[in-house]
Amino acid sequence: MVQQDSDDRKVTTHRLLEMKQSGIKIAALTAYDATMAELLDAAGVDLLLVGDSVAMVMQGLDTTVTVSMETMLYHATLVRRGVSRALVVGDLPFMSYQVNSDEALRNAGRMVKEAGVEAVKLEGGEVIAKTVRRIVDVGIPVMGHLGLTPQSIHKFGTYQVRAREPEEADVLRRDAERLEAAGAFAIVLEKVPHSLAAQVAKDRTVPIIGIGAGSGCDGQILVSHDMLGLYTRFKPRFVRRYGEIAKAMGRAFEDYVHDVRAGEFPNLDESYE
Repeated sequence: MVQQDSDDRKVTTHRLLEMKQSGIKIAALTAYDATMAELLDAAGVDLLLVGDSVAMVMQGLDTTVTVSMETMLYHATLVRRGVSRALVVGDLPFMSYQVNSDEALRNAGRMVKEAGVEAVKLEGGEVIAKTVRRIVDVGIPVMGHLGLTPQSIHKFGTYQVRAREPEEADVLRRDAERLEAAGAFAIVLEKVPHSLAAQVAKDRTVPIIGIGAGSGCDGQILVSHDMLGLYTRFKPRFVRRYGEIAKAMGRAFEDYVHDVRAGEFPNLDESYE
């Protein structure tokens, strides 16, 4: 039986924990502007991540590593304007939190104060646990991210599934435990074996949000442009296309060009006396 969430209260970190405890799956997607955020919020999406994936789906870059803090602040500000219910989480971009905890705290604070997000997301496990604790201790909720961490793509050298080997799986389990102990309110698991993700979700008290990690997680997140068929450079196996918006937009644009060139747009009803 599918557990439905009819609660229309503002989603908070506490509400996400309640959903896990009640067996209600958490639906999360990415957003980068106010118009999309408003549509996602109205559809009942629980968590909107202003992801550094903006680098790829909106800036046309090959990876997420070059996106700047200023870019993330800008897009987070736009998203926040379009949301009334969903929890808004802002990605901290590469090298905005890895240098030292002072800089990490400063940038997390900027996300909350300047952009109005309600939480931030950091990639990594044990190496950033103390930084997570420091950010949480000043009152800023932190979402963790383990498995395939896109900011480390040059280290990995591939987008293949992570933690298939027992040693790496053990590290991931320990990292999830350390992030929870450091105060993270939720953890994203990206592109890891579904059995491992399900076990982590069972072992951890905080919600585990999967992307390419199977149905045993407490919720799912996808890049909106992927699931809508807007971003078409590649399609990961874990993406289900809920629309082919790029094709629909292409047809609309072609029809517009045809009508303009044929003198059929604008007609009299679309003109003024």
